[in-house]
Amino acid sequence: MNPKHFDYSEADGVATLRLNRPERLNALTFDSYAELRDTFLALRSMDSVRSVLLTGTGRAFCSGGDVKDIIGRLFEVSDAELLAFTRMTCDLIENMRRLEKPVVGALNGTTCGAGAVMALACDVRIASDEAKIAFLFTKVGLCGADMGAAWLLPRVVGLGHASELLMGGEFISAERAAQIGLYNRVVPSGDLEAQAIEVARQHAIDLHRGVYVAIMGPTYETRAEYRMARLMGGDAVGMSTVPEVIVAQHAGLRVLGLSTITNV
Repeated sequence: MNPKHFDYSEADGVATLRLNRPERLNALTFDSYAELRDTFLALRSMDSVRSVLLTGTGRAFCSGGDVKDIIGRLFEVSDAELLAFTRMTCDLIENMRRLEKPVVGALNGTTCGAGAVMALACDVRIASDEAKIAFLFTKVGLCGADMGAAWLLPRVVGLGHASELLMGGEFISAERAAQIGLYNRVVPSGDLEAQAIEVARQHAIDLHRGVYVAIMGPTYETRAEYRMARLMGGDAVGMSTVPEVIVAQHAGLRVLGLSTITNV
């Protein structure tokens, strides 16, 4: 894989996607949105990859959509083109959540807008102590539900905290993000990369062994349980029978690794 709009590498079963526009705080363009969407889709079928690490370069993880490349141009497009762009941004988040491999976010700095939702779509968020975060859509005249944030965020931090973050759009510190459960771990900026890589490697090993890594709850015994947990933010537990697994599959839920129920 050789993407043009971010850096990509593989080692020890871990695919590292590194946003690399530090002069623009790793802001996304139309092209980088599309390439990230397509990359997360392609990762589903890459047997060499067992976990993914998503991070940025410089002072930011990702500052969202580029004001010059995206925001300005969207004022000039047709309704149909605006709808297509909106769907593309949502497809990126959906492809992250539907990836049957753990995704670790290493938040190296400022994380806001679309960057905050990408971080939210990761299974684990390890943040630098400098990684402030904001779902600032309402600050720029957009809907607080952008890119599925209103669905995902309450499942991570609870309805009260999610409402405050989405309606207010204010930045919170890394320390505060960890307090409310948005960040799994906060580390000194100099330690971030090493710790994030180690976590991603361990997830790759666990997946290779068929270990089921819970998102926000106990270990799941079937592929369908893990799949539902990924989509529901860890709320779904207790599926253990073949009919339950079949129902889950028909509902379009996700699976991961080996299963105690065969032919699922």
